[in-house]
Amino acid sequence: MDPRNQLDEILPLLNELVAPLDDAQLDAPTPCANFTVRNVLEHMIGGATMFAAAFRGESPAPAGAATDPVAAFPAAMAELRAAVRSPGALDRTIAAPFGDVPGESFARFVAMDGLVHGWDIATATGQSYEPPAGVVAEVDAFTRQAISDGMRDGDTFAAPVEAPAGASALVRLVAFTGRDV
Repeated sequence: MDPRNQLDEILPLLNELVAPLDDAQLDAPTPCANFTVRNVLEHMIGGATMFAAAFRGESPAPAGAATDPVAAFPAAMAELRAAVRSPGALDRTIAAPFGDVPGESFARFVAMDGLVHGWDIATATGQSYEPPAGVVAEVDAFTRQAISDGMRDGDTFAAPVEAPAGASALVRLVAFTGRDV
């Protein structure tokens, strides 16, 4: 599946998770090490803004913290979605935090980041989160090839953990990224 189509499936689910959040939920800890729900949203908004510019071949605007991350989230995701679909986006080289990456591969990293952070948000806030099985399978296959030992710094990714017996494909994926499940 084209990574743009993966994002077309994942981003609306993320918007549904974020829309009902209240202030108490924003301060809840998540399975993502050292991140509250607010921190995850700020990370995703900042990344979406920065990488949307990169996918369009532009320099990113200076990042500012969103005063209301729940309100800022859907616009940032819409901007990212449009940028990934802009002409030449997947052909560009993207300066990622872990080095220069071809646009198509980086779009797959973005899909993985969104899918896993969606699980973080849902877990922290007690919401249901059921991305399409085909998307989970494709993101999982990419993730298992893309995450190198050198990327497992304990912050970006930790060492993989064992998923419980009978765990869903999504839980097996997030366990591979190093989250306690």
